[in-house]
This record gives sequence, C-alpha cells and structure tokens, in this order.
Amino acid sequence: MKPQEPWIGSRGRIAVILPSTNISVEYDCQQLAPPGVTWHFCRFFVEQPDLSSDDMFMAFIDAIRHTIPHAMRDAMTCEPSHIMMGMSAETFWGGLEGNAEFTARLRDVCGDEIGITTGANALDASLKAFGARKVAALTPYQPVGDEQVHRFLEETGYEVSNVVGLKCDTATSIAHTPPSEVIDVVMNQLDGADVDAIVQAGTNLTALDIFPALEKQLGKPVIPINVATIWHTFRTNGIDDKFFGRGWLLERF
Repeated sequence: MKPQEPWIGSRGRIAVILPSTNISVEYDCQQLAPPGVTWHFCRFFVEQPDLSSDDMFMAFIDAIRHTIPHAMRDAMTCEPSHIMMGMSAETFWGGLEGNAEFTARLRDVCGDEIGITTGANALDASLKAFGARKVAALTPYQPVGDEQVHRFLEETGYEVSNVVGLKCDTATSIAHTPPSEVIDVVMNQLDGADVDAIVQAGTNLTALDIFPALEKQLGKPVIPINVATIWHTFRTNGIDDKFFGRGWLLERF
C-alpha cells in the first residue's frame, strides 16, 4: 500500500531547534505562519544560562554544543521537511569555517537530504538580497560574541562599520530587553549615512514588532535574525508568501 502523504504541514513541516531558555523564537514564528506550513519546536537544555562575562559566555557556548544534537535527534522523529536553527551565537562562531563545521555537525544527525537554515547563512542571504555592502550589527552578547558576528560578516564579504552588544546577563533575560533600548542603539549607535543595512543577531531578542517602522524611518533594511531565518526557510522550500507590515525582506523578496 502506498504511504499517505501528510495533509498537516503539506507545504512544509519546519523543525525549529532552540534553547530551553528562549522566549522569542516561538513568538516570532507564530506571527508568520502561512497556510499549509507548520512549526515544530524542539528545545535543547541550557544548563549554564549565565552570560554575564566573556568567560561565562564561552561556558554557555561549550555547554550547548553537547545538547543541541539531542534536540536534533528528537526533531527528526516528526519527519520535518526542513531544519531551522532558532539560536544564532553558535552559527557565527569561527566565522565562515565555523558555520560550515557547525552545519556539518548537524548533518551527522539529520543526514544530507534535509535542508538546514542557520542564522549566519540566513543573514548573509538577506543582505545579498538587498545588495548591501556596508553593515552594522546589534547583538545581546558580550564582546567575545560580538567578535564572532563581526568576523563572520567580514569573511562573508561585508564591510562592518560597528557591532554593538547589549551585554545581557543571562540567556533568558535577553528577551526582557526594553524595545526602547533596542531603538536607541539602532538610531544613535548603528545608523549612519554610509551604512547600507543594519542586522540583529541573538534569537531571543525579538525585533519583529519594531524593526519595520525603523526601516521606514531610516530608509534602509533593518533585519532581525528571526525574520531572516524564517524568510530563508520559506524561500528555500518554495514558500513564496509575502507578509506586509513585517519588514521589507518578507515584503519584497
């Protein structure tokens, strides 16, 4: 007997791998759910959520390297059509080579047949869609994390004017950053006449509700990491739905 095709998630069943501390990824995904597309969230345990210093940030990165594969293993049991990473720090680590090595580790679990979207790759694809060359970045990280974002963007071919980290003290408290603080950094520390686009890393820092207005005010792309990964996941899977009022990336490309 021929196996039946699933009717739930007929256009895409997206497995989202995210930290146990994350509040924002599910919120953003739930705002962007085209008909026929389903989100399947799989959390990996964060034993060490303290991000209060460079050393603690490094301890966080080391700890999640051991738990991400477990969430990947669990995600594969729902037979997803695509894997989307709902965390970004590790995807920037080590620049281009580090991102490639990270993806290779994921493929040890899911194999070569399924598509994978990482935050680093998605931001690169987003910037290329706009033809941006000189960029600035906002993160919730400590300086050691900001350095990795700067490195990846430079190695991908962009001129990086500035990276500002908010130095959030825990992986969970990132989500509690006041929107006013994010707006202040974008307007007063990142924007400039020679900046083509502004990007934001750190998936627990949602900017879906504030960046579209900033784009119109500044007249340039202002791209949140979660929007970039969602957009990349959709377009990679032939899901061409446009979302208006959610930023130029989802409206134009």
